[in-house]
This record gives sequence, C-alpha cells and structure tokens, in this order.
Amino acid sequence: MERQDLPNLRALGFKDDELKELGLWEPATGEPADLAEAYIRRSKKKDTLTALRGHLRDICRRAHEEGKTVRHVWFEQRSASKAHIRREEFDSSCDAVLRGLSKTLYVWRTDRLSRRGMGAVDRLIDDFERKQRARIVSTSEGLDSSQPGMRIVFGILADRAREEAKSITERTQSSSDEFKREGNWHGGVTPFGLYSPKGSKKLKRLPSEYPLARRIAEYLLASKVPQWIAEKLNSEGKRTRKGKMWRAQTIIHLAHSPAWAGLVPNRQRVFDADGNPLDKWVKRAEPLLNTKGEPVSCGEGVVTYAEWLKIQRILSGRTSNERGKGRSKGTGRGVRQHKTVAGWILRCPRCSGPMSNGGTNYRCDTRATQGKTACEGTVTARARVDEAVAVLWINHIWSLRPESPTIREIARRWLAYESPEKEARKQRATALYDAAIERQVKLRKEFFVFGRMDEATFESLRQQQDELVAELRKELDELSSGEDLTPLMDPEALAAIWQAEGIEGRRELFKAACKKLTISLPTKPGDRTPIFDRLQPEWRDETVNPAAEAAWDRREARLTQPAG
Repeated sequence: MERQDLPNLRALGFKDDELKELGLWEPATGEPADLAEAYIRRSKKKDTLTALRGHLRDICRRAHEEGKTVRHVWFEQRSASKAHIRREEFDSSCDAVLRGLSKTLYVWRTDRLSRRGMGAVDRLIDDFERKQRARIVSTSEGLDSSQPGMRIVFGILADRAREEAKSITERTQSSSDEFKREGNWHGGVTPFGLYSPKGSKKLKRLPSEYPLARRIAEYLLASKVPQWIAEKLNSEGKRTRKGKMWRAQTIIHLAHSPAWAGLVPNRQRVFDADGNPLDKWVKRAEPLLNTKGEPVSCGEGVVTYAEWLKIQRILSGRTSNERGKGRSKGTGRGVRQHKTVAGWILRCPRCSGPMSNGGTNYRCDTRATQGKTACEGTVTARARVDEAVAVLWINHIWSLRPESPTIREIARRWLAYESPEKEARKQRATALYDAAIERQVKLRKEFFVFGRMDEATFESLRQQQDELVAELRKELDELSSGEDLTPLMDPEALAAIWQAEGIEGRRELFKAACKKLTISLPTKPGDRTPIFDRLQPEWRDETVNPAAEAAWDRREARLTQPAG
C-alpha cells in the first residue's frame, strides 16, 4: 500500500530513496496529535521545483524535530492573494485538520499560507483552536500559532504579505502596460491572416492565410453580411485556421479585433458583484491609444486603420439602437440594411408617414402594416423616384452658396463617411480637449476657492494643462481645416460623388440636404405626370447661388433659342 500523495511527490522530482529518508514513503499512521499536514505552493510555473523541494525538506526536518509524521503533502499552483481563486489543495489541507485527521498544518512561510491579510489568517487560527486545538507552523520563520503572542505575529506577517502581493501586481501591470504602449504584441492567439514571428513581438502577415483574410475584409467593406461571407467561404471549401467551417460569429469577432488592423487591443478587467477585481480580462473592441489619442500599432494588419473603422461603422449600423430596443452598440439582433435611396425618407401624401420598400415600388408603410383603415396609402415606382432623387440633390447642391450651412454639413458627413479615420481622430481630440478644459476649471477651483494647493504646485500644473490645451486646440484646428469643397461646386463632380457611393452613402448625402420628401397623389390610375412635378422636397437651406442661377438661365436660353 502506497501513500496517496506519492504521485505528487514524484512529480516534484523526489527520488524514492530520498522519500524514504524524509519519512514520506510509507503511509502515515498514529494518533492525530502525532500527525501533520504539509502545504506547499507556487504562484506560477516559473517558480522552480528545486525551490519547492527545498521547502518540503525544511518542513520534514521541522516535523522530525517535533516528533511529528507528515500524513499528506498538499501541493498546488495557485495565487494566494486573489479572493476569487479557489485553492482546492489548501482547503483540503485545512479540512483534514478540522476533521481531526491531524493536529498540525506546516507551511514553509506565512505568504505561502495566505496573502489575503490578517483577517483571513486570524479566522483560520480561530477555527483550528476552537474545533481541534490544532496549530499552524511556519518553518522558515519559526512561528507556532499555539505559542503565546504568535497570533499577532502571524497577523502582521499576513498583512505584509498582502501588501507585497499588491506591489507585485502593480509592478507587473505597469510593466505589461508599458510593453504594449511601446507597440509590442502582447502574445496569445493572433487573428486569422496574421502571425507573430518568435522573438519579434510584432505582427506579420501570414502568407498562407492573408489572401483569404484580405478577401473577407473586402467583403465586409462592400457591406456583405457575415452570414453571407461564411456561406460563401464554406461553399468554396475554405476553412478556418483549425480546419473548421466558417460561422457568421467567427467573421464578426475577426472584424471587431483591433489586432486585425495591426493595432494593440485594449483590455478591460472584470470585477465581481462586490467590485473586487477578478483575474480575468476581456478584450474591448477598440485599440489602445497613446497620450495623443492615436492608436498604437504593433505591426502589419490585414486591414488599415481607416478600413477597420469603416467596417466597425458598417457592422454597428446593422445592430444600432434605431428603434429604442435598448441594444448596445455592435451587439444584439441585426437590423436590415437599406436597399433603397428614398425608403423611409419619402413621405405619404395622405398620412405624412414614411414610405417603405415594396419590392419594385415605394408604398405607404402605415397602410402596409396597419391596413386601409389607418391610411388609404399610395404606391409609386421605385426606380424613377431614386433617379429623380439623384437629380434633385445634384441640382439643389449646385444652386447653393459656397458658405451655405447645408454645403458645410454635407461636406462634414461626406468627409466623415469617406475618411472615418480622420473623423475618429477629431472625435478623440475633441473629447481630450473637453477633458483638459474641465481639469483646468477644477485646478483653479482647488487653488482659488478651496486653497488646498500651494502656489508653486498650482503654477506647475497650470502650465502643463495650458500647454496640453494649446496642443489639442492646434490639432483640432488642423483636423477641421483643409476640407476641400471644390467637388461640391461642380455638377459633374457632384454626379461622380453620388454615383461612387452605395445606398447608405447616398442616403447620408440626401438626408444632409433634405428634411422631408413628399410625393403628391396621382390624378388617376396610370398618371403620367413627370415624377419631378410630383415630388415636393423640403430643403434644409433654400439660399440660392447667383452664379448657378445665371448658368441655368443661360442653359435654358440656349435650349429655347430657334434653330438657325
């Protein structure tokens, strides 16, 4: 018959002959007062087994001096400072003492016992003394909880161990943060299409995966839904890195990963219900930013940062909180994408409600969903309305003055749509600028109102904040300047802009100029009245560009001039 802990002892590297010398070969027998439990622990695998064997030898030597026999050696690799981590072997060793199997628990040092402070150790000593008159012995520190005054010493050492654990956590976290801020890949599984060469700390494109990964990116940029992409790849026999079939969720996770754009992902720690930090982190769908609000790069990506932002906008648009369902951005059930330019913009002449896509026509949505009692509704051909919307938009924009608010708004929407990276930088710079202004106000209040700061400290902090505000103001001015509005002054360029955009882009352009578009009722079935005469747009800006009006007058004059 062999000891139950023999496999663990051999795993620690002990030879059979040494186990016999240490008294750890035969199963322990005797009275509980003559038996003891031994608990050894390491926090991480990097702690060598040589040190652990030394700890156990010291424990066995102390047990031999006291005439005790080690009944069982409990070993585990667990943190002793995190309250959310359950230490099964430690609990088993304590349970053995509390059940009366032995009267002593040997540990090599107090910090190997617990790093949760005086309260945890004090409660454990109380339980041992109250139930079994048992004790805890720290061999390297020469402490015995059954001796007078030793409980206080145990408590002090336990509190010191807890503070040391906090210090270790802060140093480790600081080192990890700086490692990422320097643009290094933090390790772990790389996104599909990328890999990290050993020792490089950077991301590189994986030749065997990159072409397919880039193809997925182009599908996403073309507003293809993840389900369609997954079915397309599976039908062609394409598989994931692990040889499995593609799923829509796999595509979504890939698209949301900042590392797919060669950027360092930002992480957020998970907390329990009481607000205590857990040893768990979740990756946020946003990159780590430097002090200037710019994303930190860690190598090559499948997509550029601008493309990644555009993909996020496309995906979040499908799951946005448009109808007040309480869905968070980028999550929840998908929202159908618009397939028409004027859908939900065009208004019914009877109820003023939106007209939705009815296949080849636009129909009153109230009539379609609530019936004839709610609204008699109307129907009109979709293709000719969309063509007319394009002409109306181009003609209206060309007729506006260059300083028109509509021109500026369209430029803003258009540039944000075409250059999401610049728009994102502007939003971040604005947020940082607002925060810096708020800090200036608080700083002045601390000095002038409350008087809780000396003048030297105030001047130093004020100068730092003033320099930061000036730098952010300069960056905002640079990002806001240089907007080229020339294309919005030329009809051909306007037409090119319109044609280059997809459905969503055209809707954004039209909504920037038009508040509402209403269609009049037909005079009779099959009414052939030109669609331009039936559409009644309500423009946001009715100002007129004299030069454009003069050009239209000259054009009309040429068209009406008699031949010859």
